[in-house]
Amino acid sequence: MKNTKIGELNIVGVSTRTSNERGKADRDIPQLWQKFMSENLGTKVSAKVNETIYAVYSDYEGDHTQPYTLTIGYNVSHLDNIPEELTVKIVPPANYAKFISKGDLTKDAVINTWMEIWNTQLNRSYTMDLEIYDDRAMNPTNGIAEVLVALK
Repeated sequence: MKNTKIGELNIVGVSTRTSNERGKADRDIPQLWQKFMSENLGTKVSAKVNETIYAVYSDYEGDHTQPYTLTIGYNVSHLDNIPEELTVKIVPPANYAKFISKGDLTKDAVINTWMEIWNTQLNRSYTMDLEIYDDRAMNPTNGIAEVLVALK
């Protein structure tokens, strides 16, 4: 884990409301990823900064055991002409604890990182957390992703 700061991001993508209780996220998150991939969202988002994919966890009702919103999408340079069916999440500048997920990103690598985070004594803000899938995640069965957890 390393502390880092990021500037504002404008993420445009698809969203779902879920929670980590009773396997709900185990079902909802793969379904959202499937929707993101099958609908080829990259072609609908015209002002992409690059091809990096962001998974933004937001609208927490409390801590990680409470409902939250997950948005999967791209950082955009402006918010003009956003298709109606897509969600916009503005990620404010903040301080984050950065964790690295390595291995099969389609299976356990990322969830294992989240389990580590849940068992770490961090002073989390539960505002917005991020998973970042850049060029190191191009081979998702043997890739690297960053998980950023917002700190107070």
